[in-house]
Amino acid sequence: MERYKEEFIDFMLECGVLKFGDFVTKSGRKTPFFINTGSYRTGGQLKRLGEFYARAIAESFGTDFDVLFGPAYKGIPLSVTTTIALSEDHGAEIRYCSNRKEIKDHGDKGILLGGPINDGDRVVIIEDVTTAGTSINETVPILKAAGDVTIAGLCVSVDRQERGSGEKSALREISDKYGFPTRAIVTMSEVCEYLEGAGAKSGIMTPELKASIDAYYAQYGARD
Repeated sequence: MERYKEEFIDFMLECGVLKFGDFVTKSGRKTPFFINTGSYRTGGQLKRLGEFYARAIAESFGTDFDVLFGPAYKGIPLSVTTTIALSEDHGAEIRYCSNRKEIKDHGDKGILLGGPINDGDRVVIIEDVTTAGTSINETVPILKAAGDVTIAGLCVSVDRQERGSGEKSALREISDKYGFPTRAIVTMSEVCEYLEGAGAKSGIMTPELKASIDAYYAQYGARD
């Protein structure tokens, strides 16, 4: 595993984004881990988060694209901080763009904010965590209505690697449905591998927690 992925896992733990315990997802699944990206709250945290995303995007999709699109609302700061990191760390001038939930009819009119979307643009979508793919199903029509664009990929922070609507993961379902690649900074299997390796130091991955995670994936794990 690349060192930056290990650093990202540590970063999530430090920020209180990745937690272990007893939680219930929106779909009603009882889960032993929870990822709350709303816990990134300071300027320094957002700067580092953008750097991690930029690294993953550059390695997965390159920097030969025009727009980084972050669906409202959590995707708005993600697109801004990551385009800054793409410029500073990778020398790529990418336009950020996001959507509004409500159409604005005065001033900067329309549903989009940030850079414009033009015919021929290559667009990468950035999100926090995709569980059911609902946001992407709303985002793709917005992008297609804005211009004759090519969606070059989707990047999320963590791939939970659990089933979506069928047997495959939500990210694999999105890729199969829309025909563009999907990537994550880290997968949950990489998280577990790292924490098991660092267990003697961190004490996070106890035998009880590992058993809970194994049981969860035995029930809900994706069959990609």
